[in-house]
Amino acid sequence: MLLAHHLSAQPATPKVETIVIPGTKQAFKMALLAGGTSTIGSPETETGRANNEGQHSVTLNSFWIGVHEVTFDEFFCFQFKEFDSDAAATPEFKADAVARPSPPYYDFTYGRGKADGFPATTMTQQAALRYCQWLSDKTGDFYRLPTEAEWEYACRAGTSTAYSWGNDASQASEYAWFFDNSSGSYQKTGSKKPNPWGLYDMHGNVMEWCLDFYVEDYFQRLDTASVNPLILPTKKHSRTLKGGSFEDDATALRSAARRKSDPKWQARDPQIPKSKWWNPESPFVGFRLVRETKKVSKAERDAFFEQVIRD
Repeated sequence: MLLAHHLSAQPATPKVETIVIPGTKQAFKMALLAGGTSTIGSPETETGRANNEGQHSVTLNSFWIGVHEVTFDEFFCFQFKEFDSDAAATPEFKADAVARPSPPYYDFTYGRGKADGFPATTMTQQAALRYCQWLSDKTGDFYRLPTEAEWEYACRAGTSTAYSWGNDASQASEYAWFFDNSSGSYQKTGSKKPNPWGLYDMHGNVMEWCLDFYVEDYFQRLDTASVNPLILPTKKHSRTLKGGSFEDDATALRSAARRKSDPKWQARDPQIPKSKWWNPESPFVGFRLVRETKKVSKAERDAFFEQVIRD
């Protein structure tokens, strides 16, 4: 359920709002992107372009999107009960009733940073969606992952080039953490230049979960379903990820580039069945929030999460 809203032109500088998570010391920023029609995908001349990308028009509703990737500091408020409380914008919220992630059996980040602004990583898409559901219940607003089309629209920020800064891959180090400059690790969010709409780390650092089930012919499907497109999941794998990561070369950071989730990311998980929460082999995967511009009832939100979460 993605709501229909009024479409309007995107201002050069989006409105930005700071949200404090109720009952915690954590806050994050979101930018309001006006709905409209945009082109996503890649022209035939784009270096690194996949054969099935192409260029296609999409029409999207207005939505809020995270200025930064979700950090461990924010995710810990959900993961650990001691960082949560009954304080909420909704009177029915009870911290004791929250189903929280199981403790990982070792440090899946392998010593990479966690505190003070590092992107939250190594969790499954289900864990990211459960965080969205917890935050929605806590605030009364509707938080979710971006659709693939929303993500690329936000990343492009009105551009039609391979990257939001242009076509020159040699400028990637100014905007992104990737193989050439990351020293093999994700870095604190917001430490590179933002895209033209003020969004950080859309290219590189960690690749980001999208809502969509992964299909090879995604761009071609937009020819018949181009208004708020979303390919609903039918099973756990595979889901779409966007943005490239600290492990990738510059071509994987292109706005149109995409990747599918891999069951092998849980290879070292000894649980049977495999954990619903953790992907030990994916320290390069994180996520970013989207928030609907209108209020959505708890019943509608719960129905949405039941539809998109597949174990």
